[in-house]
Amino acid sequence: MSDHNCKSEIARLLRQIELEYQAAQRALTGPALGAAQHAFITARNENIARYHEQLVAQVGEQSAIALVYAAQVKIVGE
Repeated sequence: MSDHNCKSEIARLLRQIELEYQAAQRALTGPALGAAQHAFITARNENIARYHEQLVAQVGEQSAIALVYAAQVKIVGE
């Protein structure tokens, strides 16, 4: 994969992670309650984990952890 394609894939994965964090954050404050809310947030976290694994393949474990953490802080805060 070329350097440009690699950077584009990393940017795409990070955007997907941000969207998953946003969706989970909205679920915490939205009208859904109980098991449905829990299932929705669990699914978002599972998706984030899959995107993280794809990032690991692109940039390595330590960089992937740092990138996912940065995305989380950007959306959710510390």
